[in-house]
Amino acid sequence: MTIHSMPILAGALALLALAGCEQKKAAAPPPELPVVEKTMPAAAPLVAAGTPEALKPAEYGEGIQWAASVVEMTYLQKQGDATVKLFGTAGGDPAMNGLYSYLAFYRSPGEGWRVFKLGDFLEYRILAETPGRLDLELQESVIDQASGNISSARRRVIVEWKFGPDGAAPETLSVTPAE
Repeated sequence: MTIHSMPILAGALALLALAGCEQKKAAAPPPELPVVEKTMPAAAPLVAAGTPEALKPAEYGEGIQWAASVVEMTYLQKQGDATVKLFGTAGGDPAMNGLYSYLAFYRSPGEGWRVFKLGDFLEYRILAETPGRLDLELQESVIDQASGNISSARRRVIVEWKFGPDGAAPETLSVTPAE
């Protein structure tokens, strides 16, 4: 709070106090209070208390490169006890569908994830989620083969699956165009 805003704030509080003391009259909207910006005090930087440890780049193979490419991820919340996520990795030309989009179902620590590639898009948006179903809106680049011009289009799809026995990850899923 600045010194300049204190008189305005005090005046506004006084008006509110006086308004509360009057007899019952038609309710008038309270005067708008000025916006007061608060600044948090800067935290003091940490002070080293030991010897620094030098780290080298991780050498986990190609898998870690794919993990580092994940740019968007949403855990689905309405799939019972199953762990299901929709995620996208960056790749290719970002101007031409650079979000490789996947739906993944966790199986077990030993088996990892069962992953289905939904496609390459500019972006996806979840419209609705119910057990075994996901309604998506997809924005994607399309190219006119005759002119070579690239434009953007939106489409909607229904993604459906059936869990196996005891909630096991599905073997297949279906993607249906929708309106």
